[in-house]
Amino acid sequence: MKSATLLRAARLGTLGLLPVLVACNDNDGDTTPASSLELKAHSVTPALVKVMPGFESLQILPLISSDDVLSESPGFVFGPQPDGAGLLRNPAGEGFVLINNHEISQSVSRVYLDKTFKPVKGEYIVDYNGGTTRLCSATLATPEEHGFPRAMFLTAGESGAESMVHAIDPVGPLDKTNSGRRKPALGKASMENAVPLNKQAYPGKTVIIIGEDNTDGQVLLYVSNTPGDLENGKLYMMKRPNGDPVETSLSTGTAYDVEWVEIPGVSSMTGAQIAAFSVTNSALQLARVEDLDYRKGSAANNREIYFTATGVSQADKVTPVAGKTMWGRVYKLNLNATNAVGPAKLEVVVDGGTEPGRYIVNPDNICVTDNYVYIQEDGDSFYRDTDHDGRIWQWAINAPGQRAKAMLEMDHRRTDATFNAKYNPSNSLSKSSWEYGAMYDISDLVNKPNTFLVNIHPHTWQDPKFRNADGSGAAANTNAEGGQVVILRGVAK
Repeated sequence: MKSATLLRAARLGTLGLLPVLVACNDNDGDTTPASSLELKAHSVTPALVKVMPGFESLQILPLISSDDVLSESPGFVFGPQPDGAGLLRNPAGEGFVLINNHEISQSVSRVYLDKTFKPVKGEYIVDYNGGTTRLCSATLATPEEHGFPRAMFLTAGESGAESMVHAIDPVGPLDKTNSGRRKPALGKASMENAVPLNKQAYPGKTVIIIGEDNTDGQVLLYVSNTPGDLENGKLYMMKRPNGDPVETSLSTGTAYDVEWVEIPGVSSMTGAQIAAFSVTNSALQLARVEDLDYRKGSAANNREIYFTATGVSQADKVTPVAGKTMWGRVYKLNLNATNAVGPAKLEVVVDGGTEPGRYIVNPDNICVTDNYVYIQEDGDSFYRDTDHDGRIWQWAINAPGQRAKAMLEMDHRRTDATFNAKYNPSNSLSKSSWEYGAMYDISDLVNKPNTFLVNIHPHTWQDPKFRNADGSGAAANTNAEGGQVVILRGVAK
């Protein structure tokens, strides 16, 4: 349920910030000096993921977890389910600022890292009351990458039809409960991510692609003729020209025509009205559009979108729902070269149903570089026939017929009794009970090639001291899970 989308890091000259964005970022151009920086493990928690065969050159370094005590804020607790995220240079001095959604606690944390990349201080800039809904994937929009006037952390709400996208100042003052940051022009739905495209995709415009995590999920497109405008644009939904809304009418190996239908007066509509409009206008209904990202590189690449449909099943976790993917899919959407809402092409490029339980299971977050799509599983649907724990898969864009390769897997250490007592006590034998949050490229920011951050939701790691991590005191904020962020080095781009 979760992610973030990340893009090419670029310097924010007027603010002195260098951002790294959310779900996946492919940074190639900036070579910021970082002579004091040393990438190493800083967390007391061991890495909760392991490398798969064929990727032995990867290095995993735990950066921060819920058990860590930070020297400058010993009372801070890194909260549960770190999902959408971003990284930027500290505008107030040396070091970096790490921004994380905490999905289940509806909050956003800000962690300060010193010049060596060690976490030293943490605080919450949004708490449970201010988040209002679960905050899942996110994207850090910037002037250099997206043409926005200033940096803005766009985080999508995912708790039903009336949820909205928040626009949050990542380095602004603490303002935990301000509801004025929600943006009705981007619609109301159980959203997962709102991803602004690179400014070179459609110069002079703001184009944001949005995914809806619902059984009848939508792909939405927001377009404004003003860079950075989140108030006055138009919102569109995707449909096929023949009006067929059924997902399983689409199969791998074929590029299908799609088009865009404007939702008039969207800012004053309820989520229920928007959902009804989608049915009346035969929008394409997909099984849980959880995350989206665009290919890095040229303007043409930036108009090549990849997104996941996580999939749904009947209550028995074995039987498919008619018309929907069950095991999950990855789609490629090629937007029109000159007009963001012009005719486009849609294709299924990865389908977990080709090898049920043995291939990709419930793809959730997604990270796209120049040449690869990294597909992160959310297998906590607990499908009976799943044969592996949660994985991150590498799919080669330039070899579309090639099977994706498993790169990482959750490391439950089920034969280690001490580890299991702490991290797996409630279901040590269940496959795929943990999930991933954001995966994003920080290479240029830290001046270390092929370096990413990966967020982890180890759902069975529970401790009462993690409860109410954001300090909101909300009666409903009872989740006691831990969370972790790891550095991943050696990732091909």
